[in-house]
Amino acid sequence: SKAGVLVKGSNYLETLSQTGYVVFDKTGTLTQGVFEVVGIHHAAMEERKLLEYAALAESASSHPISKSLREACPGLDAKRASDAQEIAGHGVKTQVDGRTVLAGNARLMEKLGLTVPAVDGVGTIVHVAVEGSYAGYLLISDVVKPHSADAIRALKASGVRKTVMLTGDAQPVAQAVAQQLGLDEYRPPVLLPGDKVDQIES
Repeated sequence: SKAGVLVKGSNYLETLSQTGYVVFDKTGTLTQGVFEVVGIHHAAMEERKLLEYAALAESASSHPISKSLREACPGLDAKRASDAQEIAGHGVKTQVDGRTVLAGNARLMEKLGLTVPAVDGVGTIVHVAVEGSYAGYLLISDVVKPHSADAIRALKASGVRKTVMLTGDAQPVAQAVAQQLGLDEYRPPVLLPGDKVDQIES
């Protein structure tokens, strides 16, 4: 029979080593649930200015991705940004220093008729356009907890047959984290806690 435990938190790993399957919730368990800007790729605009514009464009949002942009660029005067508008499923449109700045996904850039470059990196991509011209993108990733890989290895060494990560992240992000930590499986996308528990039975 299948026996599984859904891990929400990093305690009790010793007890879990006695089970056949261990199922981890990614964010906040294997990762810190803290997002960081790990790459800045600018076009015509200089790197620091691109980061500033992205942070200011996202300044009205409470989303963790927006927060990571602001934290990467501390000390900005929020008054430089005004008229923030959320574009559902795409990003935001904001006036920054009197210039129209759009920050969001590739679909948002395509709506503007802009071509985005291929991205070499795993994480959330925030593309930026200023006054209708493509300015560059920022790569943002969740930070893996420093001892997660060691914990996975220890569980396997103690007899756990399979380790599974459940996440709502996109497939490339889920795959990268699973490989980095040495997990046997990942199962995206799973959106609600109840759905994650259901996955144990499948």
